[in-house]
Amino acid sequence: MARRDSMSNQFNAGDTVYVIYRNPHAANVAHIKEAEIVHHPYHEGELSLFIYETYHPFAEDDAVFASYEEAKSLYKELFDIDPYE
Repeated sequence: MARRDSMSNQFNAGDTVYVIYRNPHAANVAHIKEAEIVHHPYHEGELSLFIYETYHPFAEDDAVFASYEEAKSLYKELFDIDPYE
C-alpha cells in the first residue's frame, strides 16, 4: 500500500471513498464501508478518513479505494468470497 503522505495526496477533502475495514474486536471479520475524506480537526493540514463518526489518520496499511468496485475486487481476492453474498 502507498505511504501515508502519497496516499492522502490521492484524495481531496470531500471525496467519498470505500475502505476495507477490519473489526477491531474480531480480526477475521471485515467489511467494505463508505467513508469521507475530511480535514483532520486536530492536525492542521492533514487529511483523514471520517468513518464510524471518528477521524482516522491515513496509515500505510489502509485499504482505501475511490470506488466500491475497486474495494470489492480486492476484498474478493483477499477473502475469496463476495462481501455480501
